[in-house]
Amino acid sequence: MKYPYPLAFVVFFAAGCARQKFFQPDARPDSTPLAANADSARVTAGRHYKRGPIGRVLLGPHHRPAWTQVVTLPVLKPATVVPGGLQPGKLGGGFQTTSMTVLDRNGQGYALRSIDKNPYRTLPKVLRHTFVLNLVRDATSAGHPYGAFVVPPLAEAAGVLHTSPRPFYVRADEDGLGKASELYRGRVVMLEEKLEKQVNIAGRVPGATALEESDNMLEQRYASNKHTIDEEAFVRARLLDLLIGDWDRHEGQWTWAAYPATQGKTRWVPVPQDRDQVFFRFNDGLIPWLASKFVRKFQTFGPRYESIEGYTRNARYLDEHVLTELNRSAYLLIARDLQTRLTDAVLEKAVRQGLPRELYQQEGAEMVADLRARRDALPKAAARFYELRAKSVLVAGTDEEERFVVDRLHDTLTLVSVYRIPDGKKDLKTDSLLYRRSFNPAYTRHINLYGLHGDDIFEIRGSVRRSPFVNIYGGPQEDLVVDESRVKGLRRKTRFYDTARNNEFEPAPELKDKTTRGVKSHAFDRDGSGR
Repeated sequence: MKYPYPLAFVVFFAAGCARQKFFQPDARPDSTPLAANADSARVTAGRHYKRGPIGRVLLGPHHRPAWTQVVTLPVLKPATVVPGGLQPGKLGGGFQTTSMTVLDRNGQGYALRSIDKNPYRTLPKVLRHTFVLNLVRDATSAGHPYGAFVVPPLAEAAGVLHTSPRPFYVRADEDGLGKASELYRGRVVMLEEKLEKQVNIAGRVPGATALEESDNMLEQRYASNKHTIDEEAFVRARLLDLLIGDWDRHEGQWTWAAYPATQGKTRWVPVPQDRDQVFFRFNDGLIPWLASKFVRKFQTFGPRYESIEGYTRNARYLDEHVLTELNRSAYLLIARDLQTRLTDAVLEKAVRQGLPRELYQQEGAEMVADLRARRDALPKAAARFYELRAKSVLVAGTDEEERFVVDRLHDTLTLVSVYRIPDGKKDLKTDSLLYRRSFNPAYTRHINLYGLHGDDIFEIRGSVRRSPFVNIYGGPQEDLVVDESRVKGLRRKTRFYDTARNNEFEPAPELKDKTTRGVKSHAFDRDGSGR
């Protein structure tokens, strides 16, 4: 759910009734008929978000000027908007936006989505006809109606794969969208290419062999060590998310492009999509400010970064499963590279191209200034992002057999290596290295090793005074644990979680036996469905 007011807070306001006619009847403020051959129209994204002085104090100014500003947008012409025209397809299942897949003559899919939202169906039924609905509907104005169109030039300069959405106005008499035409008439919409399946690759993700959603990509990653994720590309994309204040980056907001790589491995590269929460402006009114104290993920875009933990909360699952190998210096290196790429000229061009001309004149300079300030502070934000991710790190094998080696080298360095066990042999070869990362207990408290399926080996060695906890989750098959390490202190720093039977390990000074009769320790959330 995306509505930002926690129910415990807004229930106080539930005594009133919901407004029956909340949304503007037509995006065109002019009631005269639009010419049949009109290529553009003067429209507003949402005049219903206009509030008086008291409303702005209580609910916040948000991005109301952008929603109510009259701008010029192209008129959607389904027959000619792409070569060969668009044919209506399947209506989407979104709870807040009107969404439909439309297809060109080659079968390429596009998402046609309303820019405005209606959170009616996200609320419990008991609140759908109360003043609460007014509040959560009004909160849509915290998002920028045209923010998504600023992102493609930024992503292009940053070296991040991206889609290229375009804004349109749908005529009040449009009938070229089939049975769904009535749902779109008189609305401002976004047309965005869909990156999915083989037909969508050509010309959009050059060199890729497949496109998959996050859950499918992770399923393949955990099934075989012939798959690897491009973590540098993901960090680059996540730092761009921070730059533009996009807090809604859960696993459903990504497509993954598969590329053939060296040594027979498939490399997965992220493609961010669905940018409807960029430049979010929320905690500028009394009620949303109070609500933001309960829901920390709603962070406001401005010249300085607010809580990095808040910005990244919605993406915790994907960040945990993808960002496992890179160290702090890699995050900082990528942040500095982004600073070099995102010049003042790039920022200015992105905002000028992305915002409608009338709106750019109103707020373009402020948006550019905010982006400049955030770009200049990006290394500091990247360092904080790394620190959050480094506290507890997931190091997962696959359903094949692997060998995990933990070397507690000295008080500031614990080295974790994961090797493929080739052809069932237990000998360790240097060319079978799958993973390696050094950990500093100043940043990392827990290293969580998951063997998953397969007969895995875990070796821990070294004598130090300080070290992260090493938590071993062996998985369903027979596993071998050899702990020859020592860490000064009373607390044992190696813990083995598995079933009590069908595993081999010897009592050791540092090893704490956490095996049980049950199989609960075998649980591993591969696709985010277990949260």
